[in-house]
Amino acid sequence: MATGWAGDGAVQDQIDATVSDAVKRARSRLQQGPGLSHCEECDAAIPEARRKAVPGVRLCINCQAAHDKEEAAFAGYNRRGSKDSQLR
Repeated sequence: MATGWAGDGAVQDQIDATVSDAVKRARSRLQQGPGLSHCEECDAAIPEARRKAVPGVRLCINCQAAHDKEEAAFAGYNRRGSKDSQLR
């Protein structure tokens, strides 16, 4: 099948690379080690149940929610781009 400048599996290779990068990015953000007893931003107590459920927790629920909302605004993915723009 003729695809112009792109190789036969170029689209799938791009999709695989995007997924792989996202998984690596997510794993790099996972906390390690013991969690904190108090939030590092607002100094509120972090409940023991949260510390057990989330290894390496550093933020209370409210600060974590605000942090997640900020990160979502800067996701950096072009979800509306055409296939051609994703192969460049």
